[in-house]
Amino acid sequence: MIDLHTHTTLSDGSVLPSELVRHCLISGYRAVALTDHVDSGNMERVLQQLMKVAEDLNRMGQIKVLSGVEITHMPPSLIPEMAQDARKLGAKIVVVHGESPVEPVYPQTNLFALQSDVDILAHPGMITEEEVRLAERRGIYLELSARKGHCLTNGRLVVLARRYQAKLVINTDAHGPKELFSQDLLRKVGLGAGLTEGEFQKVLGNSEELVNKRF
Repeated sequence: MIDLHTHTTLSDGSVLPSELVRHCLISGYRAVALTDHVDSGNMERVLQQLMKVAEDLNRMGQIKVLSGVEITHMPPSLIPEMAQDARKLGAKIVVVHGESPVEPVYPQTNLFALQSDVDILAHPGMITEEEVRLAERRGIYLELSARKGHCLTNGRLVVLARRYQAKLVINTDAHGPKELFSQDLLRKVGLGAGLTEGEFQKVLGNSEELVNKRF
């Protein structure tokens, strides 16, 4: 299994990065991205700490650990610059907190994120057809979320991604060990959102593809 959206005590998660990675390893994960919430004030500090932990844990060779960020609740016009800064600071995975139906995210966050150098637009809510087409053109992965609330619009995302051939990934958005999923539960998230079995396997392959690009 691969999970490219998780949180630790460096933002609003419940355990240290090393502890979360250990639980991922025991749960059968082959790769995990640590993508704590950041804004313009804490991004450098958070990334420095995650990069250090990832470097240490990757020396063990048991699981691939990618250091990243989730740009969260920032004014949309600042997202492109923040994504560039994250890359310069060494982020392997750049996620943007999309327009979830259960949080007061700025309008046009999805659009500005998809015009930026990011890897994943997380839980994009009522994403528009044009935004899905933009994601496909720019090679940005759209997230089917396993997290309560964020997952409410997964079905819409599957329909539009299928229509425009945009790439999907499934992530837990785990904030602690109890929120990590088994392969069977992730499969239920995908099939429950309307993926066929074949499409679900392609989605798993998309996560593998992104890890191979960034690790």
